[in-house]
Amino acid sequence: MSLLRRASPFLLAPVAIVSLSSCGINQIPAAEENAKARWADVQNEYQRRADLIPNLVATVKGYASHEKDVLTAVTEARAKATAINVKVDNPDSMKQFAEAQGHLSMALGRLMSVREQYPQLQADQNFLALQAQLEGTENRITIARRDYNEAVQQYNTLVRTFPNAIGAKIFYGAKPMTPYEATATNAQAAPTVNFDAPAPATPSNSQN
Repeated sequence: MSLLRRASPFLLAPVAIVSLSSCGINQIPAAEENAKARWADVQNEYQRRADLIPNLVATVKGYASHEKDVLTAVTEARAKATAINVKVDNPDSMKQFAEAQGHLSMALGRLMSVREQYPQLQADQNFLALQAQLEGTENRITIARRDYNEAVQQYNTLVRTFPNAIGAKIFYGAKPMTPYEATATNAQAAPTVNFDAPAPATPSNSQN
């Protein structure tokens, strides 16, 4: 009898954990799947941007083949950004991905600024269509990142808050996910892609 009394607290502990966190831990898998789905949306939009770049580079090259450094920078930045295998529970992996995408945004910004020097490029219908698609993709990237961060916040709150945190670790081995944050590269150097900026006036060839 005394042995049973001594063991009873240990026998009741799992029951207490389940009763305390049963409501919350049932939400954890759904919250995790939602965050993963939102991250897939982010990746899809970044891939959509990456898919536009080869045609964009080829179109610009047709009018500005001597802008070799700009064209090469975009191509190389795209290759690096698409080569990263991201893990949402690994902050270093997310940081590496964000930095690579930031460098690609910078390279794209320089590429888009080239158009101001080439009136024929600005009038090219294929280039205009690619501009519109890129602009739409950048907007969708912003929305997808926001939705992902909101989903991650909800999930992380569940797995970090007592008593759910106990059940989350015991039953699911749950780990917090990493939100998508602007890196120093993104925040300080990434230019805004502005498709509506007027082209500079063409210098006059008249002599005084």
